[in-house]
Amino acid sequence: MKMSIVTISLNSADFIEDAIESVLAQDYKNVEYIIIDGASTDGTLDIIEKYKNKIAKIVSEPDKGIYDAMNKGIKIARGDIVGFLNSDDLYIGNKALTKIADCFINQKIDGCYGNLIYINRLNKSMVTRYWKAGKFSEKKIKRGWIIPHPTFFVKKEVYDKYGLFNLKFSIAADYELMLRFIKKNKIKLFYLDQNLVCMREGGYSATNIQQRIKGWRELYQAWHINGLKPPLFLFFSRPFFKLRQYFTKP
Repeated sequence: MKMSIVTISLNSADFIEDAIESVLAQDYKNVEYIIIDGASTDGTLDIIEKYKNKIAKIVSEPDKGIYDAMNKGIKIARGDIVGFLNSDDLYIGNKALTKIADCFINQKIDGCYGNLIYINRLNKSMVTRYWKAGKFSEKKIKRGWIIPHPTFFVKKEVYDKYGLFNLKFSIAADYELMLRFIKKNKIKLFYLDQNLVCMREGGYSATNIQQRIKGWRELYQAWHINGLKPPLFLFFSRPFFKLRQYFTKP
């Protein structure tokens, strides 16, 4: 079973080598590694060049943003399973992809996900919070629960059937896509209770209050665009899932 791992980057010279090395260190070898770069100018491409013989496909060109770049990766992916690793993140240990592959081989599923550890942006040994995803339930998703996207692996045929990231969403396209897959189309999921990815704190949706407000609006739009009724107290209940992450230990 081939797995396509997609890393998107834009001026990611500070951290992308960690991401690349964590993919190449995996003991699961049937991996197609794809890097989609947005025409970086800071030395990112020089780092990627060092590993070009071990990367299946490298694209570097301007794009319309993070989700457009992700869509490019999905379109060229030839694996049975597609997963994303951000350019500033890394897999935990060298067996993360083997664990995921085993789930798809042994379970009749469309998607698989696990737990996420947040780390300090400059000190990857410093854990800042822990996202223990837990099993999916209708009740939880109505309260604002969602899968940690960097741990979300999906069969390529799911993207082919239900579509890619919706570029009408600039912040919450990952939320909308997972809502479309999980809630609307009810793909078969498996929760792997393992820590799979370390994610550096910080990100586009958390840069300022205006971005946060826009992100909240997009959460509600994600429900409406899929013909779903947004939970009445989504705005109030969703923050509790994040708050719990600061008090949960890996």
